[in-house]
Amino acid sequence: MRRDLVYLAQTDTTVGFLSCSAQKLAAVKERPPQRPFLVALPSFAAVREVGRVPEAHRRFVRRARKTSFILPNGRSFRVVEGPHRLFVEKFGWCYTTSANRHKEPFDEVYARSVCDVVVESKEGFSDKSPSKIWRVGRRGKVKVR
Repeated sequence: MRRDLVYLAQTDTTVGFLSCSAQKLAAVKERPPQRPFLVALPSFAAVREVGRVPEAHRRFVRRARKTSFILPNGRSFRVVEGPHRLFVEKFGWCYTTSANRHKEPFDEVYARSVCDVVVESKEGFSDKSPSKIWRVGRRGKVKVR
């Protein structure tokens, strides 16, 4: 598996693009390259690579499911579950984003046309609800989505 390709895969929440190259993902999504992407991690041990979770929120972060977090340093991450975790483990971590155009529903024809590799499962692709997003800081936490 190459780290510079864009993969289309069913995540534990929705259908998404995954890559270890933020530049390639930005080009596929047609968004500014300086805008950061969410980092998908296979375990909580890998969170140290992204940043430090404030001590007051560590229990909340560990117990949350299908939830993304924005850290005080501005970087964001999500620990993935299920079969998707096995895919992410092969890379160590991946940048991830939804496989749709901005503010539009999932279009499988579009997604297949712009990705490099399609990772299909027996069930096919299903556009489920996206993950919740929380911004955690030293003083508190705020639900973003």
